[in-house]
Amino acid sequence: MPSTNVKALTETTREKLKGAIAQVEPFLNNYALSQLTGEDGGEGAELFYKGLLSDLRHLLVYSEVTNEKLGVLLRRPNFDTDSGERVLYEVYHHCVNAFFYPKNECYSEDGRYAYTGQDAIRFRYKPIREARNVVLSISKIYEELRDDLSYYESDYMTQRRMQGQK
Repeated sequence: MPSTNVKALTETTREKLKGAIAQVEPFLNNYALSQLTGEDGGEGAELFYKGLLSDLRHLLVYSEVTNEKLGVLLRRPNFDTDSGERVLYEVYHHCVNAFFYPKNECYSEDGRYAYTGQDAIRFRYKPIREARNVVLSISKIYEELRDDLSYYESDYMTQRRMQGQK
């Protein structure tokens, strides 16, 4: 991939990650488990929200760390294409995968809805509106990142291995 493309992709990826961080962080700062489960929340609700909060915290950390790495790369006087590609690879494999394959499986993507204009995210338990809104809102950001960074899913490592064999 040409270095100008990598730099532009690094810039847009950083902006998208900032947008996701700006939505997840306030949600995590403003809602505690007891607020999410409410008074009538049973054991199922508590397990769901514990998992959701844990997954969102991991996603936030991955997004913040890679966002900072992207920022460091962009602040350098000379853009390092190899480092940029490595960090974009991390964004795909840490952030995008953390969103679409959450450890606690509180939600999942149903590909049958992806092309209908409906939300493709399906929740295991019906969340409160704020929790639903934050997940659906950031899903659009991570979908864009997944599309933008699809090269880094497998092609990037294949190319790196081939370069190492020469």
